[in-house]
Amino acid sequence: MDFEKSEKYQSARDSLPENLRPVFKRIVDEYAFHTHVKYGRGYVAYAVLAELVRNGWRPTEAHDD
Repeated sequence: MDFEKSEKYQSARDSLPENLRPVFKRIVDEYAFHTHVKYGRGYVAYAVLAELVRNGWRPTEAHDD
């Protein structure tokens, strides 16, 4: 996606250990999708999402519908 070219995205991603980078990409993808649906654009605060991942955020596989 285009956000992967962003310096802010790359900086936030690179601040994480290699093993957390796929988790970061997933939360960015999901957050961008939902902000696009709700607000019409996929704004993401990459540093905030990186901090969430760094502090233990992980996706759940089961979703409550």
